Amino acid sequence: MTAQKTGPAATPAAEQAATSTSGRKAWIKKTPVEIVLEQIGKQEEKVAEMRKELAREERELSKLQQAKKVLES
Repeated sequence: MTAQKTGPAATPAAEQAATSTSGRKAWIKKTPVEIVLEQIGKQEEKVAEMRKELAREERELSKLQQAKKVLES
C-alpha cells in the first residue's frame, strides 16, 4: 500500500496546479433564469443578423427584377 500525501505540503501544490495560468476563467454556476435570459439574448442577436441578411437579399432581388424588366422591354 502507498500512503497519500494529505498534509499541508500537498495542498499548496494542488492549489497552484488548479490556479495556474491556463487562460480559463473560473466556472460560475448560473441560475435557470440567467440561462434563459442568455438564450433570449443570443436568439435576438441571431434574428437581428438574419433580418440584415434578408434586407441585403431583398435589395439584390429588386436589382435583378429591374434588370429583368429592362431585358424584357
